[in-house]
Amino acid sequence: MKNYFLRLLIFGLLSGLSSQFSNAQTPQTDPIKTTPKLVVGIVVDQMRYDYLTRFWDHYGEGGFKRMVNEGFNCKNNHFNYAPTTTGPGHTSIYTGTTPSVHGIIGNNWYDKESGQIVYCASDDNYTSVGTTSEAGKMSPHWMTVSTITDELRLFTQKRGKVIALALKDRGAVLPGGHLANAAYWYNGGAEGHWISSSYYMTELPKWVRDFNASDAAMKYKKPWNTLKNINTYNESGPDDNPYEGAFSGEAAPVFPHDLPKLWDSNGQFELLRGTAYGNSLTTDFALAALEGEDLGKDAIPDFLAISYSSTDYVGHQFGVNSKEIQDTYLRLDADLERLLKQLDQKVGKGEYLVFLSSDHGAVDVPAYLKDQKLPAGYMDSQTMSTKFREFMSFTFGAANLVRNYSNAQFFLDHDVIRSLDLDLEEVQNKIARELLGYEGISRVFTGHQMETNEYSWGIPYIIQNGYNQKRSGDVLLVLDPGVVYYPKTGSTHGSPYVYDTHVPLLFYGKGIPKGSTVERTEIPDIAPTISAILGIAFPNGTTGKPIEQILD
Repeated sequence: MKNYFLRLLIFGLLSGLSSQFSNAQTPQTDPIKTTPKLVVGIVVDQMRYDYLTRFWDHYGEGGFKRMVNEGFNCKNNHFNYAPTTTGPGHTSIYTGTTPSVHGIIGNNWYDKESGQIVYCASDDNYTSVGTTSEAGKMSPHWMTVSTITDELRLFTQKRGKVIALALKDRGAVLPGGHLANAAYWYNGGAEGHWISSSYYMTELPKWVRDFNASDAAMKYKKPWNTLKNINTYNESGPDDNPYEGAFSGEAAPVFPHDLPKLWDSNGQFELLRGTAYGNSLTTDFALAALEGEDLGKDAIPDFLAISYSSTDYVGHQFGVNSKEIQDTYLRLDADLERLLKQLDQKVGKGEYLVFLSSDHGAVDVPAYLKDQKLPAGYMDSQTMSTKFREFMSFTFGAANLVRNYSNAQFFLDHDVIRSLDLDLEEVQNKIARELLGYEGISRVFTGHQMETNEYSWGIPYIIQNGYNQKRSGDVLLVLDPGVVYYPKTGSTHGSPYVYDTHVPLLFYGKGIPKGSTVERTEIPDIAPTISAILGIAFPNGTTGKPIEQILD
């Protein structure tokens, strides 16, 4: 019996050694990187995660459902910072970090150096291309770090192309990064053309000129009615309700919207932004870019960054619970199917990689929530301002210590504070304690707190990730859940709450496994995940981490 067990022991040891030796001699079979011919980044402006599930039964098989069923769905994906707005959202997706690092702290913000409000993509050093207006005076110079698109350009010695496009200039400029071959955005008004900036080029390429000359936008000057029978839109509220804003010239915000009749009173081609047709026009232009730039035609990866902006315009005007928002997503689903089919044909099925996310979510219309007996409301800015001025006068006398209030932040005049021999931290604390007592304000943080503490969870963590030491204010407000600065019709966003942070994240195509996860992922995880798949350097400010479930 002892000999039997001894033989078993020797056999096991020899088997183990043999296995180890065999493994050592076996070459690595897993590829170190995946090389799609084209990466397509899609950002759907103001898309809450539940738009994916709420309208699921109405979607076709070739758009959202194709990406979910054949790709990877991150069901618990969140922004980990505030403010949750368009400029910071697009930047965070493509840089793999937050406003605390990349510097885009809002769509607009008060610039401490110049004492002026600046726009996240504006740059007077460049001129418009494709229009005589100033709508093209843009560049990514406010962004202080690299993007995944920049890193792809560097990795390929600039042989890989990067083309970015959106109705909104910031939705194209910021994803395109510093090294994009081109970024294009829509100029409405009497033109209805796609334009660019001299940052990228001296004149529009022929394919863009041809697209503009084709009057591609004009075909959408037609009534906007529902894609399907409106009586089947049971996932949204009544068509005629007091929570929606109507177009100028409309008696009520209801279908059908007669765009030809409303054309001149709503900015002509500008009107298309606020309809589902704006996304269709974006898809038309994206397909023209795919063809005109020969994207995905060789083994060197190219990158096409697309932002669908009309979902945001429609949400702001009509609200989260509107028939208009439902129809916009059903039509977007059809546009995504059209895009994917063309990618199959032009690049090759299985030869491209797509990710889809959003730059922020949205709150339901607070007036509607209140009527449903849910806590919500609107900040009374006038009353707050009057009360605050009285406090400042009583506490600090006639000295004007506030330089600016914007983006729910107070910017103090540090020179005046020093001249009065006041302690900055103490001034911040006194103001914070005062504001915390105002109705509608949930929390108040000071710049000193943001700079000296390290928060790891909850609202403070989210606020700190949005705080940039050089650019942010001295006192930061967080409103109560469901409370907003906004008119009483339509939806908005910007808060650190889950309705603004929870957005879709889908991966589909080459190198992407089928599956899903409910483990938390965060927006800055997108760029390092794509970088790891491609085998390229992470953007240089990255704080996110690759999503292991996709890479495994």
